[in-house]
Order: sequence, then structure tokens, then C-alpha cells
Amino acid sequence: MNIVVCVKHVPDAQSDRTFEAEDNTTDRENIDGLLSELDEYAVEEALKIKEGSSGSEVTVLTMGPAKAADAIKKALQMGADKGVHVSDEGIAGSDALATSLILAKAVEKIGGADLVLTGMASTDGTMSVVPAMIAERLGLPQVTFASEVTFDGGGVTIRRDGDVATEMVHSSLPAVVSVTDQINEPRYPSFKGIMAAKKKPIETWALSDLGVEADQVGLGGAWTEVLSVSKRPPRQQGLIVTDDGNGGAVFAEYLSLQKFI
Repeated sequence: MNIVVCVKHVPDAQSDRTFEAEDNTTDRENIDGLLSELDEYAVEEALKIKEGSSGSEVTVLTMGPAKAADAIKKALQMGADKGVHVSDEGIAGSDALATSLILAKAVEKIGGADLVLTGMASTDGTMSVVPAMIAERLGLPQVTFASEVTFDGGGVTIRRDGDVATEMVHSSLPAVVSVTDQINEPRYPSFKGIMAAKKKPIETWALSDLGVEADQVGLGGAWTEVLSVSKRPPRQQGLIVTDDGNGGAVFAEYLSLQKFI
């Protein structure tokens, strides 16, 4: 089985995130980044599928600036076989629609994918729409938010756990599947895996290699625009209620004024 895992290099949540002054886009060059935590579950699931079926191959796909290659390297260290990095200055500022276009074109160029795996969302965007958009562009069925993935008779079945019900959804292959953080426990790269990853191939493609025009993606092709950004104001000290006999009433009045009750 040929598996393509779409991953994203995101700013470290522990870092002080900043924006580019000239266009209000996220600064991805001058900040520490890492493989999106939610994408690690997709990589792990791909590796489990590979280990359970002989002859399978896992290709990791990402897009972004040069530092985005670190996300691929982490996945290769975990056990993926090869990587593809779409890197082009025209990508900067791409929205979800442009991202899905680039990734879909890259999946087509990789060719022969039986399964396209993604995380349920990126930790910096948390939109959860790109997997469905990729499926639409590729003309493939999508089965999303999987807590379990099984295969039978040339198809894939997922278990989707909701707040009030659990659904079993079946699809033919090839298909696009997104997985949740309930599906597995991602492995840590071993020393052997880290050393082996240095010899694994990573191809770098530009937009022209995918047949994507610059005006289709990037900030100029985005459907939305960030007009301004400002830092969140410092957190203010909360209300301290001294209970001199009517503390309960004061507390209830405060909750009422804040529309909590």
C-alpha cells in the first residue's frame, strides 16, 4: 500500500508568536517550529499500517519555507520512507483553499497513493477543513476524524467517536483519511531511526513543478486578509471578595453581571 501523509511545520506553541509587519502573516522564519503534534498521530498510523502489510511505503508531504523540512525529517526519523517538500516563495500567505490545491497537486505528482492520511487539524490553524478540500480536489472519498482505522476487502473502515454517538464509516480505496489524537500513541524517534533518516530521500518541488500558477496561491490568491494585529493586553487581576457575611451575594451579583448566570 502506498501511503502519503500530509504534515505541517508549525510555530512552537511555547514560543512568542509574531507576525510579519508588511502583510500581517504569521512569521514562520524567525521562530522555533516543529512537526504539528496532531500530525504525529497520522504519521504513527501510517507506520502501523506499513508494519502490518508487506510492501507498503510511506511518503511524507509538506509545504512551506526551508525550515518546514524539519517536519519531514522528524517523520523520517519516526520511520517514514521518503519525503516531498513543496517550497516556493509564492506559497507565503496561502489560505486553506490554496493549501489544499498545492497538496492535492503534489499527491497527484507523487502518484499511486492508495491512502492519504492527515491529522484532524493543524495546531496553529485548527480549521479541520484541508483534508476534505484535498479529497474534493482529488475526487476521492473522505473519511475524517478517525479514532480507529481498519482495512478489509480493498476498503477502509473508520470509527468516529462523537459526543453522543460512535459511527462506523466505510469507504473504498483510494481515500483521504484524517485521524484524531485518540487513535494511537506516536513513537519517539530511536537513535537508529535518527541515523537512518539521514540517508532517506527528500525531494523539493516548486509551484512550477506542480503546474500551479503563482496567482492561485499565496497572499494574493487568499480569500481572506488580516487587516491588523495587536498583542493581547496583560491579564488583569481578578475580583477578590472578602467574605464579611455577604460574600455569597457579592459573588452571585458578579457572576450575574458577567452573564455567567
